[in-house]
Amino acid sequence: MKEELLRNPTFAMAARQFDDVADHLKLADDIRERCKWPKRVISVTVPVRMDNGSTRVFSGHRVQHHLTRGPVKGGLRYHPEVDVGEVAALAMWMNWKCALMDLPFGGGKGGVDCDPRDMSPGEIERLTRRFTMEMIPFIGPEIDVMAPDMGTNEQVMAWMADTYSTHAGHLEPAIVTGKPIGLQGSAGRTRATGHGVAFLASGALSKLGIATHGATAVIQGFGNVGSHAALTLSSYGAKITGISDLGGAVWNDGGMDVRKLVRHAAKHGTVAGFPGADPADPVELLTRPCDILAPCALDRAITRANAPDLRCRVLAEGANGPTTPEADAILEDRGDIFVIPDILCNAGGVTVSYFEWVQNLQRFQWTEREIITKLETLLQNTFARVAAFAKRRKLPMRTAAQALAIRSVAEAKATRGLFP
Repeated sequence: MKEELLRNPTFAMAARQFDDVADHLKLADDIRERCKWPKRVISVTVPVRMDNGSTRVFSGHRVQHHLTRGPVKGGLRYHPEVDVGEVAALAMWMNWKCALMDLPFGGGKGGVDCDPRDMSPGEIERLTRRFTMEMIPFIGPEIDVMAPDMGTNEQVMAWMADTYSTHAGHLEPAIVTGKPIGLQGSAGRTRATGHGVAFLASGALSKLGIATHGATAVIQGFGNVGSHAALTLSSYGAKITGISDLGGAVWNDGGMDVRKLVRHAAKHGTVAGFPGADPADPVELLTRPCDILAPCALDRAITRANAPDLRCRVLAEGANGPTTPEADAILEDRGDIFVIPDILCNAGGVTVSYFEWVQNLQRFQWTEREIITKLETLLQNTFARVAAFAKRRKLPMRTAAQALAIRSVAEAKATRGLFP
């Protein structure tokens, strides 16, 4: 299994990051190996009757990285290129993210190799329910709590909750997060990740002595994370000068009306063609001058090739793993870009998912204002802790964040011991 995972470039990248931090922490070999590899890698076949009467068999995966600190937490994605190695990498990063934020979770991630854009709502529902049934021996509110990710949404979570609850014989809302409000979802969950990206980017600018009002931002990706990051930054008075998505990119030196852009993207399925901006090259957009660059779409977007040409002051990683280790080395040598690493920068989603899980267990609801206030407090405290650790140890922000997280998991494993 280890060799198969390492053949995936995303998992190899995550494993390399872990090894570098483990070397810095001087982790003992036994604890090091237990922290690195996932506890469970579950792969299932998911047969689905399609609308035309045929049966298609999809492949589904769920990786549970560790349950040492609590149930695993992480998204479920529907995408035609889902690979178990990539899923394992995302589960590892989620493990460090939860530990860094001091949430009582381990990291999990799941995926099914389908293209929801080519499927009817009925086909997606049948796929979801069958995948949930296949996972029932391995999930539960105290075992594994899923959430929406690429290609899934609150309706998918509602179907999962209903399937699990039907099996249990009673409503069990804590089985997933990111649910509709009517099924005991949490206020603020939809905008949490993007809001957190913008909140921390603004804090980083302040640390550099740059006012957010009037600052410029370029955002790669205009899905849930990118759009809400743009909306929050715009509400702070920042100018969103560049945005890209799968369909293209747009640029306006004077900034764009983000709400109008959201409506345009919802209508046309892309930001391309937005009348309030000029077309741009999505690749070249990453190297245009700006105060904030927020990659909120793809992993490995910042590479050895483009890292020397970045012209931002703050790199706010809304996506998971957007910067390769080679690019990290270049940025560290440059020393002129403040990096907010992914396990901190995009932690807003899992933090509010934690709030939703707690509310479900307590059968109690908080207001959106309470949720956002709690979120910002946790993000601000963690940002300060990482920045102080980085300064004290003379470390890059990514290494500091991962070191704090991995140390927390390692200490928990050492304290619990190894069951014979």
